[in-house]
Amino acid sequence: MYINKKIRIGILGDGGWGTTLSILLSRKGYPVTLWGAFTQNVAYMNKERENKKFLPGVKIPAEVKITDNLDDASKNKELIVLAIPSQYIRQILKKLKRLGPGRNAIYLSVAKGIEIKSLKRISEIIHSVLGNVKLAVLSGPTIAREVACGIPTVAVIASHDLKIRRTLQDIFMTGRFRIYTNADVIGVELGGSLKNIIAIACGACDGLGFGTNTKAAILSRGLAEISRLGQAMGAKAKTFSGISGLGDLVTTCISPYSRNRFVGEEIGKGKTLKQVTSHMQMVAEGVPTAKSAYALSLKHKVDMPIVKEVYNVLYKNKPALKVFKDLMTRRKKEE
Repeated sequence: MYINKKIRIGILGDGGWGTTLSILLSRKGYPVTLWGAFTQNVAYMNKERENKKFLPGVKIPAEVKITDNLDDASKNKELIVLAIPSQYIRQILKKLKRLGPGRNAIYLSVAKGIEIKSLKRISEIIHSVLGNVKLAVLSGPTIAREVACGIPTVAVIASHDLKIRRTLQDIFMTGRFRIYTNADVIGVELGGSLKNIIAIACGACDGLGFGTNTKAAILSRGLAEISRLGQAMGAKAKTFSGISGLGDLVTTCISPYSRNRFVGEEIGKGKTLKQVTSHMQMVAEGVPTAKSAYALSLKHKVDMPIVKEVYNVLYKNKPALKVFKDLMTRRKKEE
């Protein structure tokens, strides 16, 4: 597949990540249209060339077209980037289907999550709504602000189609944003989604005033849980030791910009989930994903004690301190 710098790109979702990718691709010379669902925020961005709500302090190039019209953002585009939270993407895709964008467009999912009702990964949702479209996913340790500021970052693009992943690798790669490719779509998606739950647990560790030993235990045992479920669902074990597995997990669990770690930290300090999320502008994907992952662990009969306890904290109001006590006093076993 040959694509040059005249490729037209539509980015759906004006959160921090969608905005960052519009900046990155525009700097490379691609014509980019960024779509946002909130008219007031779109108007502000057009006037000030800044996404004050989701990416404050970072200038958006004048070349990026910003719109709240979904048709404008998707019509005649060769690449459509989906940066929409997992629990809202289905309704946007249904609107997109009615507009009828080109069947030859490549769809790239850059969001991380699992739909609660269907337990589908985002690529599965896309196929279920749009049919057999050209599809890939992008994931990895990619804190939006760091990428927007040009801090060296690596990510992975996964697709079953070799030409698609190599084409997208060329489009997104820069001297500060290195892209690897992978054929394991299931593993890349699950690694990016499930790590948010473990980040909530690490945040609770911080909120309770625990130390590095505790966080290391959560990270290592959390990765084991992610890998167990992933393999049960058809992913490759080695994917979880790579960029979208261990790499993304470490970043999300330690970064001060991690929304999921922040949620866990506040809960560890004694706040309720409602108290924490009511003041957040952006979605913490680990909150709904904890419900999805717990259901998947039961469905596939996979032991996931950390995921189960995060679910209990978020949805059963179990005290965070009691969670750590119960995890530490589980029955003895080999690693």
